[in-house]
Amino acid sequence: MPRYKLTMEYDGSPFVGWQRQTNGPSVQQALEEALERLCGQRLVVHGAGRTDAGVHALGQVAHVDLDREWRTDVVRDGMNAHLQPLLIAVLAAERVADDFEARFSALARHYVYEIRDRRAPLTFGRGQAWHIKRRLDDRAMHEAAQLLLGNHDFSTFRDSECQADSPVRTLDRLDVTREGDAVRVFASARSFLHRQVRSIVGSLEHVGGGKWSPADLRAALDARDRARCGMVAPPQGLYLLRVDY
Repeated sequence: MPRYKLTMEYDGSPFVGWQRQTNGPSVQQALEEALERLCGQRLVVHGAGRTDAGVHALGQVAHVDLDREWRTDVVRDGMNAHLQPLLIAVLAAERVADDFEARFSALARHYVYEIRDRRAPLTFGRGQAWHIKRRLDDRAMHEAAQLLLGNHDFSTFRDSECQADSPVRTLDRLDVTREGDAVRVFASARSFLHRQVRSIVGSLEHVGGGKWSPADLRAALDARDRARCGMVAPPQGLYLLRVDY
């Protein structure tokens, strides 16, 4: 069975997350149902990462084994036709080697988290960013973020339900930038713990708001204690930006 790599974007607002579940519609379910209508078979789509409910993707990757050789443009366009009117788009379909794994072949995952810090409520950005009504000190946030780079035990920023074997991860990038009222946190690593990015962003918000100093953030990391995490940022500001192979 030939294997295909799918690259897609989606608005996570109406979904219970990537993974197929019994309590509501998922992105995985929508893709599998589109493929069934296209190919006439029930197929399993394997994703590079299990985004949570409400989390978006600009470059999620998945793989699927089809029943026969298909033209890649037919796979892309056919899936998109059957996905309508859902807010999911297959950007590309590629024929790949049979040993390609969307999850296990990944070399790096890149996320961006968007905060909008302004008094006025969001209109176009509603459901797409974390709205904070006070101005954040993005420079202090960036300074603090650099203290988390490298290989660490991230137990403080690990969800209590995380199923990873180890809390140790290597954070390759954690940058905070500003463009107008948009404060963006860019995070890159080979893999992340469950809700690690949202936990880090929530704690960086404490730094930006003056509640914590950069040293307080580092102390929270070193404590290796989930109770020391500042907060968990809401899901609507998080985007899976891309996956490297």
